[in-house]
Amino acid sequence: MSISELPNAPPPSNEGASPHAVAANIDAKERSSIAAIVASAFGKFDIALRARLLSRLLGSVGPLALAVVGGGVFAKYLRHARWSEIPVTLEDAARATSNQVYDLVRYVEQSNPHVIDALLAALVRDGVTMTAVGASIAAVAVKRLSDRSASANASRGNGT
Repeated sequence: MSISELPNAPPPSNEGASPHAVAANIDAKERSSIAAIVASAFGKFDIALRARLLSRLLGSVGPLALAVVGGGVFAKYLRHARWSEIPVTLEDAARATSNQVYDLVRYVEQSNPHVIDALLAALVRDGVTMTAVGASIAAVAVKRLSDRSASANASRGNGT
């Protein structure tokens, strides 16, 4: 599956630039397409990382979402609904498509954006992953995390 097959997928850009430099130049459309960036990067991850990513994403959704997101492919995990991490086999991780991951990330981003923030932070800290996916996801992650941090700091400042 190519990035062009994903809706609203941003083109790869700014390869080799520092995440902080690229983050300063991200437009609104690219910021809003975290699902497309994660989905396109998913195919570049090794199978173990794919399984861990799916495990955390699936653990953050309820039974109804497991049954419908990604065309119902995740319904097999209903018996593990409400677990913080759902055990995903390497075989299941290898079979997951970019479109299914896109649907899952979009759902999680809307229902629990803090999960996406935590996953992005973990991906940014992993040098091997960043080498594999390039600067796009790192830039979006840095921008999103810095925006969240600024919001948290502002709200703490207003409360005192």
